[in-house]
Amino acid sequence: MCGRLTLAATPDEVRRLFGYEDQPNFPPRFNIAPTQPLAIVANDQNRRRFMLVRWGLIPGWAKNPADLPLMINARTETITEKPAFRGAFRHRRMLVPTSGFYEWRKVSAKEKQPYFIRPAETTLMAFAGIWETFMAPDGSEIDTAAILTLPANGLMRQLHDRMPAVVHPRDFDAWLDCRDTSPAQALALIPPVADDFFEAFPVSTRVNAVKHDDESLIVPLAEGLRGPEAAKIELADDIARDLFGAVVRSRR
Repeated sequence: MCGRLTLAATPDEVRRLFGYEDQPNFPPRFNIAPTQPLAIVANDQNRRRFMLVRWGLIPGWAKNPADLPLMINARTETITEKPAFRGAFRHRRMLVPTSGFYEWRKVSAKEKQPYFIRPAETTLMAFAGIWETFMAPDGSEIDTAAILTLPANGLMRQLHDRMPAVVHPRDFDAWLDCRDTSPAQALALIPPVADDFFEAFPVSTRVNAVKHDDESLIVPLAEGLRGPEAAKIELADDIARDLFGAVVRSRR
């Protein structure tokens, strides 16, 4: 799954990669959580448009969103069948600019270690997503979104059985073209990325609390913490060697 994101790139960097004409100004974010504003890029009359939407899709047909689960992810295997997602997937596909995301690995009965996962060779990527506008009974509107997930690749399976679907820049146009790119063709654009596409390393458990949102959250644990965290550093080193070899080196 995908439940926390970062977007550390500058507005100019995001605009250059995604090719929209808007010039929004936004701060770096290091702990974007469900129900918070999520940056997306969508087509609007054949032009790419930057938008901020609520992370957590609400289908347009919903009567009372409180009766629905929080739909932050949509599975690629069932997206063309699920009533909550199939309309948006056919007509309202979008891209999610992101610098990376977090996943948690169980290390004991009561403890989970957060990992930060980012592209190994770039600083910015696009997740595949869908968006929908929900109109409340009082006439107010809210734009909402979900990120597509698919079975994990070799690296990610060591943390979770799902991972976000990545759209390559060469496929941005086709993915966003909901008129000429069919749902089947769109799914063909987002196979699981290669095992070496991502790199991952343990980070501070401060990320567990949504109130924390700063660059220290993505500092590798073995390099970024001192003093009282020494025991956690040693544990993280062992886990990291087991999972990712030389991603985090021993401090001994």
